[in-house]
Amino acid sequence: MHASDSIELQISLLLFCAMAGYLLASYIRQPAVVGQILLGIIIGPSVLGLVSYTTLVSNLAHIGAIVLLFVVGLEFRLKDILQWRYMVIGLFGVFFPLIGGVLLARAFGFESAKAIFLGICLTATSIAITADTLRETGQLNSNIAKAIIGAAIIDDILALLALSVGSQYIEGTVSLGNSLFFLAKGIAFFVVGAWIGQRYISRLLVVIDNSQLGRKYTELAFIAAMMLAFLFAIAAELVGLSAIIGAFVAGVALEGIKLQYSKDFKEGAEFVRILFAAIFFVSLGVLLDVSALDRHLLGFLAAITVFALLSKIIGCGLPARFLGYDNRESLAIGIGMAPRGEVSMVIALLGLNLGIIEQPLYVVIVLMSVLTTLVTPPALRALMSGDNATSNTEQPSDHQPASRKK
Repeated sequence: MHASDSIELQISLLLFCAMAGYLLASYIRQPAVVGQILLGIIIGPSVLGLVSYTTLVSNLAHIGAIVLLFVVGLEFRLKDILQWRYMVIGLFGVFFPLIGGVLLARAFGFESAKAIFLGICLTATSIAITADTLRETGQLNSNIAKAIIGAAIIDDILALLALSVGSQYIEGTVSLGNSLFFLAKGIAFFVVGAWIGQRYISRLLVVIDNSQLGRKYTELAFIAAMMLAFLFAIAAELVGLSAIIGAFVAGVALEGIKLQYSKDFKEGAEFVRILFAAIFFVSLGVLLDVSALDRHLLGFLAAITVFALLSKIIGCGLPARFLGYDNRESLAIGIGMAPRGEVSMVIALLGLNLGIIEQPLYVVIVLMSVLTTLVTPPALRALMSGDNATSNTEQPSDHQPASRKK
């Protein structure tokens, strides 16, 4: 076996890049996620070719995304993210990129099926990227962060709905009833799942904590919490949603639990996040293979990347402004919704496997996803860490725009 095929070497390189990513990010004064993605690009097929996007790397990255969203969910209460404003922002954040993406693709000469699929790829938002940037800047509990996370959840549900409807349209089997059922199922999973988790399932940890076995083995509560995160992730996939949404719901369900005897499961989950989420960000760089790009598509790559950024900044930022957020807050919401990350990559891979798109277009979507992911964290951090941090602002009321507050 060649040394580069060694599992141990692959993991060692991923962890080395995760660690070196912090150093690079500190040197260039950017969020750690940027440094880790850049290091992933260097060791991946685009430059050195030391690590490829194998099943191992994919699985480790998948775990990282799940654990990251679980940890993020632990900071939120259900009522914090179930706001009608976030639903409006999320709705426009899907509609504007979808319609504009289809028109852009048609302008470049792509047939209807490919144009629709490219538009769908632009609808999703990578919660993982934005959430980690907000966490690193200490803004995860701010009202702007709640707006971004809440709207991003709606975005992902609607993006998957658009994928379902788009696939049915391409196959000529579109059904309004099935589409509405999928939407209702997604919203019900998020709301009911979090409510049942808070009211009933979370008590499992309390029972374990108070049990004789739990007092003897204080790590059992942590194991149970991580088990629930992955069970919710599986449940989300079973109803057609993303696993990371399920993990986030699990975190929301366990928010605020107080344990008396067990070790702090939040602290344990944070250490797991540090390890696997770092691999997830490095893997996004590894996934990028510039050599596979068709040179004839360079113009389309530039156009779709610029539109991907603007469609979320305008599509989410403009309604946020009308809903009472000031200019800076609205811009932060729009930028926070811009990274496509792993969500668009997964949709693109599905389209490739179904024969809707070919390899060159798949590479374009992956490159667009990575580029939007690289641009967002530094821009968001610059906005969120200014003199008048948005974490200190109050959420605008229904009748009082933020710009008029004292």
